[in-house]
Amino acid sequence: MTGSTDLRPPRAGEELPVDTLGAWLDAELGGHAPIEVLQFPGGHSNLTYLVRRAGAEYVLRRPPFGSKVKSAHDMGREHTVLSALAPVYDKAPRPIALCRDEAVMGCTFYLMERREGVILRKELPPGVTVDAATARRLCELLVDALAELHAVDFAAAGLGGLGKPEGYVRRQVEGWTERYHGSKTDDLPVVLEVARWLAAHLPADSGPALIHNDWKFDNVIFDPSLTRIVGVLDWEMSTVGDPLMDLGTSVGYWVEATDDQVLHMLRFGLTHLPGMMSRLEVVDRYARASGRTLSPADAVFYYAYGLFKTAVVAQQIYYRYATGLTKDARFATFIHGVRALCDQAQRAITAGTVAAR
Repeated sequence: MTGSTDLRPPRAGEELPVDTLGAWLDAELGGHAPIEVLQFPGGHSNLTYLVRRAGAEYVLRRPPFGSKVKSAHDMGREHTVLSALAPVYDKAPRPIALCRDEAVMGCTFYLMERREGVILRKELPPGVTVDAATARRLCELLVDALAELHAVDFAAAGLGGLGKPEGYVRRQVEGWTERYHGSKTDDLPVVLEVARWLAAHLPADSGPALIHNDWKFDNVIFDPSLTRIVGVLDWEMSTVGDPLMDLGTSVGYWVEATDDQVLHMLRFGLTHLPGMMSRLEVVDRYARASGRTLSPADAVFYYAYGLFKTAVVAQQIYYRYATGLTKDARFATFIHGVRALCDQAQRAITAGTVAAR
């Protein structure tokens, strides 16, 4: 995680019960010590906190308050993935303890080690500069680390039963379409137009791999010199599936300098800066690093899928806000993002390329 400047007191309604949490930590870690709880403000799904206790720091992950989609916030599953992955993929943080007793905090949650470094979000952190050469290196590190993850022998790591890779592409398109219907609040025809196109243009499965499903700059931790990745965060959606769908999700986050302004308002990272790879370059770099090939038509499918999936996630989050399940004001405008992401997918489909216009 980043330094203390990235930490704040928990948002209203997202405070943790310090007394019962402290008692659980005493039982798990031994001894008795007071705790301090701060919140990492980033992220729009599972909630992440810093817990300080007896001179040590830990990261706590719990589901969002009022979540409608329980399967997307399975803390036990996330803990299982990290327990198996950390020994074979050094960028995965080591989990420390899992709590399934809802009497402690009203939900299942887990504790993991804290990894410190630099997280690159929408704006550069104070004191961090990125020139064109550094931007290029950051892209290479990000793409290569994804290819490295996809090369992990997931069966040997004990994760062979994590997912059902056969038919993964079709199930994902169908599943995200169903999730959209289940959280729909506004009439946005473009969303269903993109969903229908994806269903009609399914590529063949490219073979199974362990996939992250939310691979982007603000989910990785760089060392202070920005020369290596020291941690990968947010494993909540990881599974065994088609690695090219993972690539599509990542490319779906990639906003280039010449993209429409509305996409810049939605960007999660710094992919628009001078020196950053284009989406076409990302696809090419991944193909070379992983040994997998993509036709231009397939690249458009995976990109459109990534945009569509992100749009549905935004819709699910907006649903929570619109129905009063969360009061987080960041989510009030997410419905506009749903439309903009699907508009971009439709433009890519029409143009037949992932390149910016």
